[in-house]
Amino acid sequence: MSTLEEHVDIEVPIDTAWDRLHSVENYPRFMEGVRDARAETGGRTHLDVETGGRTREFEAQISDRGKERVMEWRTTGTPKLAGSLSLQPIDPNNTRVQARLEYDPGTVRETFGGPKGFAQANAIERLVRSDLEQFKEYVERER
Repeated sequence: MSTLEEHVDIEVPIDTAWDRLHSVENYPRFMEGVRDARAETGGRTHLDVETGGRTREFEAQISDRGKERVMEWRTTGTPKLAGSLSLQPIDPNNTRVQARLEYDPGTVRETFGGPKGFAQANAIERLVRSDLEQFKEYVERER
C-alpha cells in the first residue's frame, strides 16, 4: 500500500472550508474527472468518474471526526482506496487542508490505466495536488 500526503493553504476561515468540503454535489467543480457526485443516506457518497474515456461509478463511505475537523473516506467496492482530509486553522482567516490517500499502485493502474511505477506515483501526486489547488480556488471564489 502506498501513501500520499499533500496540503494547500486557503484564505478562508476553517468553518467555511469545512462546509465547502461537505458540499458533495460540488465535487465536480474541483475534482478532476468527477462528473457527478451526490450524498446518500448513512454517510455514503456516489461518484461518477470519467477516466480513460470511460465513466465509472464509485461508492464511498464518509465519516467525520468533526471536533478534530477530519473527514475520512474509503471506497466500498473496487478499487480499494482510502484517505482523509484534515483541516487545521492557521489563523482566524486561513486554513491548511491536508489530504492523505492510501492506495495500491497496481489496483489504481488496473482501474484507471496509466503508467507503471514511479511515473504512476508522479501522476497521482499531480492529480491530488491539482484537486487541492482547484478546491482552494473554488472555496476562495465562493466565500
